[in-house]
Amino acid sequence: MSIVVTGATGQLGRLTVEALLRRGIPAGDIIATGRDITRIKDLADRGITVRRADFADPDSLAEAFEGADELLLISASVPVGERVANHRRVIDAAASAGVSLVVYTSTTHADTAGSVLGNTHRETEKYLRDRGIPSVMLRNSWYLENYTAHLPQILGNGVVVGAAGEGRISGATRADYAEAAAVVLTTEGHIGAVYELGGDESFTLTELSGAISAAAGQQVTYADLPVSELAQVLTAAGLPGELAEVLADADRAMSRGEMFTDSGDLHRLIGRPPVTLAVALPVALSR
Repeated sequence: MSIVVTGATGQLGRLTVEALLRRGIPAGDIIATGRDITRIKDLADRGITVRRADFADPDSLAEAFEGADELLLISASVPVGERVANHRRVIDAAASAGVSLVVYTSTTHADTAGSVLGNTHRETEKYLRDRGIPSVMLRNSWYLENYTAHLPQILGNGVVVGAAGEGRISGATRADYAEAAAVVLTTEGHIGAVYELGGDESFTLTELSGAISAAAGQQVTYADLPVSELAQVLTAAGLPGELAEVLADADRAMSRGEMFTDSGDLHRLIGRPPVTLAVALPVALSR
């Protein structure tokens, strides 16, 4: 069985490759792809097949997917305006290559989500179903790393800035989402499934600030801003304008409960409780 992982140059993709290896998939049966394969040369050195795959280049996709049995489509990052078209090219190439299963990393409640990102996921899910390829939807909630990676800035300013109100977020680590993807790719009985994935213990951004305060021994508060002001803050911090708008809009989605799930799907797939915020924060602070 040959498994293609798109976006292996990114964090979730690389973690999924590692999870597949831990689950006993031979290195030679894994095809790691990305636009800049120099970033995954170390995977090639370990016996993994490395191929260039640019979502905007159909020819590269056809070559990358040749001989593949299963494919993990990790959703593309911004520019958001090109996201659905890029996903469709990947799905078309997978169909032409005769891939028997496409596993897609979507977002929680993609069928009803009103966010910019949610819309792109909903359109991609629909296109994948319309093409008739056997598929599985992994609807991932937010990454805990979206917060833990910014602890130095949060602690430096003494504030978590957001626009999520008191919306609950079922955050989980990239490693746990990657493990779930590896399980679906290597076990039977998932075709047609839609998994709403998130941590067992949800939190609000107010609760996040309290958890950071307790872990760091320093007072941190939560500043809830209008979405437009949050976008301005993110732009001032150096993010590109489009990305800032998308992230601020994601906070709006959180305020409506679109990043919350109590399905327990992630726990069941990986066979253990997902890593919690209380565990992730001390680890991140110790680095």
